[in-house]
Amino acid sequence: MISIKNLHKSYKIGDSSLHVLKGIDLNIKKGELVAIMGSSGSGKSTLLNILGMLDLADEGEYLLDNVLIEGLTETTAANYRNKFLGFIFQSFNLINYKNALENVALPLYYQGLGRKIRQVKALGYLEKVGLKDWATHLPSELSGGQKQRVAIARAMASEPKVLLADEPTGALDSKTSTEVMSLIQQINSEGKTILVVTHELDIANMCKRIVKLKDGVIVDDQKVDQVIAENHV
Repeated sequence: MISIKNLHKSYKIGDSSLHVLKGIDLNIKKGELVAIMGSSGSGKSTLLNILGMLDLADEGEYLLDNVLIEGLTETTAANYRNKFLGFIFQSFNLINYKNALENVALPLYYQGLGRKIRQVKALGYLEKVGLKDWATHLPSELSGGQKQRVAIARAMASEPKVLLADEPTGALDSKTSTEVMSLIQQINSEGKTILVVTHELDIANMCKRIVKLKDGVIVDDQKVDQVIAENHV
């Protein structure tokens, strides 16, 4: 589903250059649930931005569902994002003046679907995340966990190939975090490919594979059962 070869990214800072990604090689198969871990400055956010087509690599190859992602115009990048990707953010990024149903239906508007079809599909995804009865509530009337569930429903509504979750539990307490990750596991069990960027090991351990970044390179890439087994040795 995702294939990255020799990915490099640098940023200009004044007269100097900061080399953030230093030759990343990464393959993610359809249906995987992968955690990307790393401390601040490790390059995980830059990698996520490139995977999400919000930024372009300086060097290397990125294939998404066998489509080469390079040299995209803003319009093409936006079209690809809408077709291939769903995003889940730490801060939810819901529109405050729209209710839960309207928030979930928003990506479908950009896909050109009619209003009635948008509403039916959006309500179906709200039901999937357990919030059908909250469809007419504004974000200000929802808890943090409910907001993230709405955000997950919105990310799924356009039926993307891949879900990219950037610190999806970062603004939640531990109990709610576990509930949200259980929902992400459930969605993954239905065949969806999901990447979770996190700095929390307990959240990463709820994924199937952990990729660790340090100083712009991958220093570890293991299945979760291997990591847990090693930690108990």
